[in-house]
Amino acid sequence: MSDRYFELTASHDKPQCHCGVFGIYGCKDAALKTYYGLHALQHRGQEGAGIVTASLNQKGQKVFRYHKNFGLVSEVFNDQNLFENILTGACAIGHNRYSTTGSADSKKNIQPFVVNYRSGNLAVAHNGNLTNAKELRKKLVADGAIFQTTSDTEVILHLIARSKFDDQIDQIRDALRQIKGAYCLVIMTDDKLIAARDPNGFRPLVVGKKENAFIVASETCALDINSAEYIRDVEPNEILVIDDETLEQGTFKSYSIFQEENSKKHCVFEYIYFSRPDSKIFGTNVDKIRRKLGKILAEKHPVTDPDGEKVIVISVPDSSNTAAIGYQSQLAKMGIPSRLEIGLIRSHYIGRTFILPGQKAREIGVKIKFNTVKGVLENRTIVLVDDSIVRGTTSKQLVRLLREANPKAIHLRISSPPIVSPCYYGMDFPSQTELIAYKYNSNIEEIRKYLEVDTLEYMTVEEMLESMVDHSPSEFCTACFSGEYPIPVEIGISKEEYDIQ
Repeated sequence: MSDRYFELTASHDKPQCHCGVFGIYGCKDAALKTYYGLHALQHRGQEGAGIVTASLNQKGQKVFRYHKNFGLVSEVFNDQNLFENILTGACAIGHNRYSTTGSADSKKNIQPFVVNYRSGNLAVAHNGNLTNAKELRKKLVADGAIFQTTSDTEVILHLIARSKFDDQIDQIRDALRQIKGAYCLVIMTDDKLIAARDPNGFRPLVVGKKENAFIVASETCALDINSAEYIRDVEPNEILVIDDETLEQGTFKSYSIFQEENSKKHCVFEYIYFSRPDSKIFGTNVDKIRRKLGKILAEKHPVTDPDGEKVIVISVPDSSNTAAIGYQSQLAKMGIPSRLEIGLIRSHYIGRTFILPGQKAREIGVKIKFNTVKGVLENRTIVLVDDSIVRGTTSKQLVRLLREANPKAIHLRISSPPIVSPCYYGMDFPSQTELIAYKYNSNIEEIRKYLEVDTLEYMTVEEMLESMVDHSPSEFCTACFSGEYPIPVEIGISKEEYDIQ
C-alpha cells in the first residue's frame, strides 16, 4: 500500500506570504547572525532558505559563497562547518522562500541569487511580487537575455546588469524605475549592502544596529533574536546604502528611486496575519494593532450567552491569539460576562509533510494540527476568533471538531473583512473562484450555513481601518477586500502568470 501525504503548506486555509529577507554588514560572523535572523523570519517562508556571504580568497579577491536548499532554516543550515569554513565574511544576505505555483520543484529558484557582471559580484534577495515581470521578461529575452529561473527576481538582476550607467547605485535605481509592484530588496555588492523598498511601501523592511554592524530585515523580530537595536524603517521609494563609511560615521547614504513621492499603500494583512505579533512594522507594534482589531470586532460584533452565563472566547492558534485577547477584554468593558480560554491546542511537531499511510487526508483533517479542550467548551457558548477565511475548508473542519466537544453554540468572528479578490503584490491567494466570499457573492448567511456555525460576522473594511492606530486609513492597500488595486493589474490574467517568483 502506497503512502499518502498530507501537505500542510498546501492545506493552509490562510494567505501565504512570499518571502522574508535579511542582510548584515560589518560583523565577523555575518552568516551566523543571518541564520538566526532567518530563523526568526521562518513564518514568512518555509519552502527553502539561502545565505550568501562576501569574503576574500587567498589571492585577496572578493568572492561570494553561498548555501541554499529546500527546507526550513534549521534543515538547510545544519552543519556547523558551513559557518566556520564556508560562509565566512563580514557581510551576508539571506532569504526564506515561500514558493508559488509552478516553481516549487526547482532549486534554481531558491534565493539569494548570485551573479558576476561587469561591475563585480552581485547577490539579491527579494520579498514581493512584480506586476510587470512577464512584460519585462519578454522584452529581455527578445534582447538576448538568458534566464536560469522562473523568478521575477531574476528580471531585476538582468535590468541591473544591462543598465548603461557605470555607477552601481545608478544601475540599481535604473532597474527599479522599470519595475512595478511590491518589492523589498537586500542587495550585496563587493563593498556594500543595499536595501530598497517600492514607492508604495507594500511590504515592511526595517534597519537595525548590532554594535558596529548594521542589519536590514523584513521584521524587527529578526533584529531581536540578534540583540540588535531597531533604528528605523527603510522608507518607501528609498535606496539605502551601507558601506565602510557607514560603519565609520554611523550614517547611511540614502537615495530616492523616483523624484516624486507616491502614496503609501502598506499591506494591511501584514498586521492582520503575516507578521509576528512581537514585531514592529510600518512604525507600529503588530501586537498593538491586533489587540485593537479584536476590541473593535467585539464592540461592533459582540456575542452574549442567552442564559446570562459567561461567553467563552477562544482563538485559532497561533495567529489569532492577540485578537482574541482584545475581543474578550472589550466584552468585559462592555459588561458582557466572558472568559478568555485556551480551547484549541495546536501541535507544533508535525513538520511540513505528514504521512498518512492508507488513509485519506479528508478523514483526519484538522485533527492533525488541532485538538479541543473539552472541559472548557462543553455546554458553553463559544466565540471562535479567527483573523481571516480564504477557502473556508479548514474553518469548516475546525467547527466540526469543536462540535465534538458539545458546546451550547459556536459563534465565529473574523478580524478582517471577507476576501473577495486575489493579491498581486506579494501574497499567495488562491484564484478568485476558490475564495469562499467570492463563491457566495459575499452572502454572509450562505457562508455561515456552509461553515455550520450558529452566527458568523466579519469586520467591515471601515472597522478594520479604524483599528490601524497611528496610521491614516489611506496608507493601506485593501485590494483583497475591495478589489481596488493601487497599482493597475491586468484583471483576468491568471495568478500563475503574475506569480513567477
